[in-house]
Amino acid sequence: MKVYINKNAYEKLKKRFVWVYKNEIQKAPSCDPGSIVDVYYKDKFVAVGFYNPLSKISIRVLSFEKTTIDREFFKNIILKAVYRRTRTLNHRIKLNQSITNSYRVIHSEADFLPGLIVDKYGDNLILSITTAGMENYKGVIVEILIEVLKPKGIYEKGDKIREKEGLEVIDRLLYGEVDDEFIIEENNKKFLTHLKEGQKTGFFLDQRKNRKTVSYFGGKKTLDLFANAGGFGIYANAKYTKFVEISELACSLIEKNCELNGLGNYEIVKADVFKFLESEKETYDLIIIDPPAFAKTKSARKGAIKGWKYLIVNSLKLLEKGGYLALFSCSHSITSKDLLDLALSSSVIDNSYLEVIEFLKQDIDHPYMINIPNSLYLTGVLLRKH
Repeated sequence: MKVYINKNAYEKLKKRFVWVYKNEIQKAPSCDPGSIVDVYYKDKFVAVGFYNPLSKISIRVLSFEKTTIDREFFKNIILKAVYRRTRTLNHRIKLNQSITNSYRVIHSEADFLPGLIVDKYGDNLILSITTAGMENYKGVIVEILIEVLKPKGIYEKGDKIREKEGLEVIDRLLYGEVDDEFIIEENNKKFLTHLKEGQKTGFFLDQRKNRKTVSYFGGKKTLDLFANAGGFGIYANAKYTKFVEISELACSLIEKNCELNGLGNYEIVKADVFKFLESEKETYDLIIIDPPAFAKTKSARKGAIKGWKYLIVNSLKLLEKGGYLALFSCSHSITSKDLLDLALSSSVIDNSYLEVIEFLKQDIDHPYMINIPNSLYLTGVLLRKH
C-alpha cells in the first residue's frame, strides 16, 4: 500500500524526521490502523512506516530504505538496541561512573521502534506500547524479547496516549512472573519500586546520571521538591533533607528508601509544593525542582511558564548565597532556554545572580536523536546563587 505526502512532509523526512501529520497526507488507501505502508512523494519512494488514519501523527517511519517489515526486521533492531545499552552501560562501569541493575532497553522512535518502550528491572521487563502499528506486532515483539533477553516475566503497562491511536488502555501480565516490588540498585543506592502499580513504576531511570551529578553539590540542608521516590534528596546525603511530595504512595516510598539507604536526619512533608512554598521559612544550600510535565501540549505552555516562574522565585528566597538550584523539565514544550530565561527573570526579582554549573538531560539509555527533536524530552540546568 502507498501513501502520498506533500512537499512539507517530504522536506522533513529528507532530514530523517520520523513523523508525518494527518494534514501532510495527500492520498492514502483505506486500511486498518497500524497498517504497513510505503511513503511516497510524487513518484519517489521516501520511507516505510506504520499508518494510522485515526491519529494526528498518521505515519511513523520504521525505515528510510525499502525493506520488508517482518519478524527478522524487528529482531535485528531489538538486538541493536540491546547492544547499544550493553556497550554504553559497560563503558560507564569501566569509568566507575554508573552501576545499575535497571535501565531502558528500548526507547520508541529513538531506537527506530515507534511506540515501543521496554524497561529492564533485573530479570523483569516492563513493556509499554502506544501505537496501533506496534500493537499489531505485540506477539512478535514479546517472542523476540523472550528470546533475546530471557526475562522471568514481561508486564504491560497501559498509557492513556493509546486512546489517541484508537487503542484500549490495559495493564496485564504478558509472560511468566513479574515481581510486585523490586529494589533498584544504582550507584550504591537502593530504591524500592512497585513494578505493576500506577502508570509508571514510581522511579525515573532517566534521571540516573543527574541524581549523581547534583549529589556532588549537596551540603548541610537539601530541599527536594516534587520528590517522587526521594532519589535526588537521598543521593545528596545532606546533614538534613526535606522531601515535599503530594502523593501518599510516594511519601511511603520515600520513607522506605530513606531507611534502605541509611539516611539519618530527614523530614517528609505531604503537601502541594506551591502551597508549601507559601509558608516555608527555612533556608537551604541545595534545592531540586523536578515537577511532573506542566505542558504536555503547546497549548498548556503559557500556564506552565507561569507555574515555573512561581516555583523558581519562591525557591530562590529559600536558597542561601553560594547554594545550588537544580531545575528539570520533562516536557518538550519547556526547553532549557525557557528554564534559563525564567531563572534570569526570577534572579532579578530576588536581587541575586545565577551561574550555570551544568546543563543536564536524560541519561544515555534514553537516547536523544538529533533528527527527532522530541526525543530530547528531559532537560535541566544546575545553577549556583551569588
